Amino acid sequence: MSLDDDAVQARAQGWRTLAALHARIEDRLEKALQREHELSVSEYTVLDVLNRQDGFHLRMNQLAAAVVLSQSATTRLVTRLEDRGLLQRYLCPTDRRGIYTEVTDKGDDLLARARPTHDAVLGEALDEAAALPELAPLVRVLSGR
Repeated sequence: MSLDDDAVQARAQGWRTLAALHARIEDRLEKALQREHELSVSEYTVLDVLNRQDGFHLRMNQLAAAVVLSQSATTRLVTRLEDRGLLQRYLCPTDRRGIYTEVTDKGDDLLARARPTHDAVLGEALDEAAALPELAPLVRVLSGR
């Protein structure tokens, strides 16, 4: 096996490790957020990203990039959240082509209730993953340990 082959194998193993950790965490978060708050991980992420913005709004293309979804998937997700009264969209006052999305008071209240669940489950999932030899090094990097 050449040095290049070793590097390719190391990258592939690193990717598999990252994917495994992501899947474990996302599964735990999805179950807890659905059970306790009727939110998916993606819905929580949209509310959280928007809530952390200065002025609490983003253009749809900025939101799609921030939550790592396609433009169409983001639009469908925002529509679902808007139908639930958790988000609202409006035209940008300086560029009528732009559409902003922002969290409503109802969305802010739900996010405030869901955030402790998210944070606790994330911490638990990382602690469990840290006990697995194959995931521990990545957890240490993510946790800054």
